[in-house]
Amino acid sequence: MTDETPLNALFDPCSVAVVGASDNPAKWGYWLAKGALSGRGRRAVHLVNRRGGALDGIPFRPGLAGLPDAPEHVVVAVPAPFVRPVVAEGLAAGARCFTVITSGSDSADEHGLAELVTDGGARLLGPNCMGLVDTTTQLRLSWGEFPVGGVGLVSQSGNLALEIGRLLARAGQGFSRFVSLGNQRDIDAADALESLVAHEPTRVIAAYVEDFRDGRRLARALAAAHAAGKPVLLLTVGRSPASTGAAASHTGALVSPYATVAAVCREAGSLLLESAGELVDTAVCLLSTAASQPVSTAASQQASGAASHRGAETFRVAVVGDSGGQGALAADAFAVRGLAVPELSAGTTDEVAAVLPPGAGCRNPVDLAGAGEADLGSYARVARALLVGGDADAVVLTGYFGDYASANPAQSARECEVAHELADAASESGRALLVHTMARDTPALAVLRRRGIPVYERIEQAATALAGIARLARPSMDPAPTRRASSPVPDGSYETVRDLLSTYGLTFPAARFVTTADEAVDAAQLVGYPLVLKAMGLAHKTEAGGVALGLSDAGALRAAFRRMRAATGAERFAVEAMAAPPYAHELIVGVRRDTAFGPVAMVGLGGITAELLADTALALAPLTTARARALLAELRHAPLLTGWRGAPPVHLEAAAAALCAVARAAAEHPELAELEVNPLLVHPGGAVALDAHAVLL
Repeated sequence: MTDETPLNALFDPCSVAVVGASDNPAKWGYWLAKGALSGRGRRAVHLVNRRGGALDGIPFRPGLAGLPDAPEHVVVAVPAPFVRPVVAEGLAAGARCFTVITSGSDSADEHGLAELVTDGGARLLGPNCMGLVDTTTQLRLSWGEFPVGGVGLVSQSGNLALEIGRLLARAGQGFSRFVSLGNQRDIDAADALESLVAHEPTRVIAAYVEDFRDGRRLARALAAAHAAGKPVLLLTVGRSPASTGAAASHTGALVSPYATVAAVCREAGSLLLESAGELVDTAVCLLSTAASQPVSTAASQQASGAASHRGAETFRVAVVGDSGGQGALAADAFAVRGLAVPELSAGTTDEVAAVLPPGAGCRNPVDLAGAGEADLGSYARVARALLVGGDADAVVLTGYFGDYASANPAQSARECEVAHELADAASESGRALLVHTMARDTPALAVLRRRGIPVYERIEQAATALAGIARLARPSMDPAPTRRASSPVPDGSYETVRDLLSTYGLTFPAARFVTTADEAVDAAQLVGYPLVLKAMGLAHKTEAGGVALGLSDAGALRAAFRRMRAATGAERFAVEAMAAPPYAHELIVGVRRDTAFGPVAMVGLGGITAELLADTALALAPLTTARARALLAELRHAPLLTGWRGAPPVHLEAAAAALCAVARAAAEHPELAELEVNPLLVHPGGAVALDAHAVLL
């Protein structure tokens, strides 16, 4: 890839040429040409088809060579054998950017095409892509409808983009820009994301990415978007547990590509979602002029004020409904997603009570108890009281509002007036207002959407959107600097890995390495009883019968040696001092080298139950001490480390230092595919590594 040629020619070219233009609506060339012609008021448009023809009175030209001006952006929609000649002709004609819709014949062919383009000083989008759209520059070079709005979308799936577009349109929103990545032979996801960060009309960035290419650069793009105040909502694949084979270590099983992407999103302040629906629901909430700022502020306070991002119920939601059942279910929906549904202050309760009839529920959730039916203005007055009361960061109206005109058209005008009053209250309070309604596409709902109030058909949509946004503002934390190690690790054995990690400051028990029972007994005199005997050369020693604990004398040691050699066939053994400090807990610390993101550090509850518990936290390696401490705090079982039920806390600084040591060692030794310490015994006095293992590339 090259950054020398700016992407202005991609998104706002002075001229466009569509090669493979057609007058047949059944062909891609028709829609590309039709879309290109829609921007004729802004740029020159040339339609090329060597067989001739015309579209909308514009004649097709036989080739690029004879055009009256250089085609700055060339769209290629011809059969695969003709792509390379067209690109060569375009380069000769002065083209600066190519969008290749056609799929290459094979990977080598596509790489050769990219090399041809970039060597010519141009950029390539695709091949095998659906094109691009920029609604702010009248550029439409794709098939399908793209509603106008504030979402910039980067996608490796064309159909998913169309689905997102239709969902946005139903919610009254749309796209600022859409980029179909295709096979990313030159312009990739990071390029597209960086362009959206700099694109002022884009307020929310959405992305579907399967192949992350240079993951570290993409992570920097995500962090840049966060710093620019542009939330990134990401979709990817890989949540299924299927794998191609058994992992060589616990780390290999626990650090999946999907978990890595999730960790990168958390670090960069982005949000990893699970479906197009979730993405659109969240985007609609973020695009709400009344909702985006207070939600971001509250989320920032949540991220900075809590030791852990999990279960920190500091984002507060007030619920008001015209049905007790709907209000209660709404409160549950928010609570189970980690949001607080707090008690209202006495002042707010009094304000609400003054609006409602006697016997109405004035606590959170607020039950209108028929007040809305008696006076539609009650909706706005109660919502305003909750918005300005200061007890909640967001207010959710759930139930019937928006549907009164469906049953009684005479109420349409008044319902629209109240919709404006609701929007005014949200705008003036500076807090988020979301509406869940059983209605669909009524005049009052059109008013709410036009005024920037998110409207949802199901309460779980509103709950998921707010819960997601509350996770967005987690502070970005950059990896620590690193250097290249002077010498590689000769093998992945415990002995050599132990030596390596010791140079990074990790503590191990005293040990000697032996090959015979007599040598083991002699070593025990130096190490001291009780001790541990370990068989070398096994990735999972305990499962294979390669570990004997608490050996108290020479007889027990010899017996364990015989059993272990027979069970494992090992030829080399470790005689190691037994470490059993009180109030200790076992952690697993590992690093796995991801093909896209490089070394990824992991810490979790360890020992033989590491995979069973699957309580882990991940981050890009190497780590700062602060980031290591934060990872420890993210664990579900973190209270065990900080002192559970009167037990003294473990030495968290020592645990964090050990995590940093393993992460740095792996980052500085690129010959390591995996590096693992399991268990790392953490206790009130410090941290000691009891076993270590590495997998070489």
